[in-house]
Amino acid sequence: MGSDDNPEPNPAQPKERGALRDFDLAKSFDLEEPDQLTSPLVFSSPHSGSFYPTAFLQMARLDHLSLRRSEDAHVHDLFSSASAHGAPLLRARFPRAYLDLNREPYELDQRMFEERLPEFVNTRSLRVAAGLGTIPRVVADARAIYQGKLSVEEAFRRIDLLYKPYHQALQNLMLRAQRRFGRAVLVDCHSMPTHAGREGATVARGDIRNVHFVIGDRFGQSCSLQIVEAIEETLRSFGYNVQRNRPYAGGYITECYGKPAAGWHAVQIEVARGLYMDETTLAKKPEFESVAEHLGEVVRIVERVAGERDEREAAE
Repeated sequence: MGSDDNPEPNPAQPKERGALRDFDLAKSFDLEEPDQLTSPLVFSSPHSGSFYPTAFLQMARLDHLSLRRSEDAHVHDLFSSASAHGAPLLRARFPRAYLDLNREPYELDQRMFEERLPEFVNTRSLRVAAGLGTIPRVVADARAIYQGKLSVEEAFRRIDLLYKPYHQALQNLMLRAQRRFGRAVLVDCHSMPTHAGREGATVARGDIRNVHFVIGDRFGQSCSLQIVEAIEETLRSFGYNVQRNRPYAGGYITECYGKPAAGWHAVQIEVARGLYMDETTLAKKPEFESVAEHLGEVVRIVERVAGERDEREAAE
């Protein structure tokens, strides 16, 4: 590949300090690239990171496993076929309990901090009110994460050293895909509890028992209908119960990167955790491989569909 096919390098990152002192900042995310870039697809797994900085664990009132239950555990492995189909897969190494990439950069809860937050910070969103801002206050079952309050400096350090580089890398991948193929299609990969509504749902929570996948396209605003229908139909062909936008229509990433009129499409896929893992121990089930194979077929079909410009797009 030529140099134009590679994402632009991130700026040099400062040395570790404070709560990040034991975190290898050069590897705050992993990027799995294909041998040859042949697809406009970009895969992102922002919530499957499982590296917990020691200082963070010392600040937390919860045990390690309780913190881990907020992870989208193993999701990056479910979509690992992306590179075989010519698409990159970006995955955060740090956990969502430490920093949530599917939020605005400064969605923060004043109750968590010793000092007053600057006026530009969004302290009034519904996600912040629920304790699920960029620096979460609680884990999925609404239990408080921290023993005491944090400094504003600590929050901004995480955002500068972890949040911004991830989103810069994701933006670079989307720009590369658009330059190469004329469009970019982001598949944002997540998991959901099997028998309950999950934090951050963007619409009223319903009974999602026995729902295996939820496809989110911001109610038709973030992605071509052709792509969304291809995902839905492929999953249903394997016998899965698939819902669209309820209760998860897509979060900040889907909203931010989904600009179909500009050639950027974004769709969120939520996988029921009980399909592929033990939700208590987080261990993979024997069924993991079959779910991964089915998602590999989804990747293959969407790769084909994403390479086809629908008539409306071509007319524009």
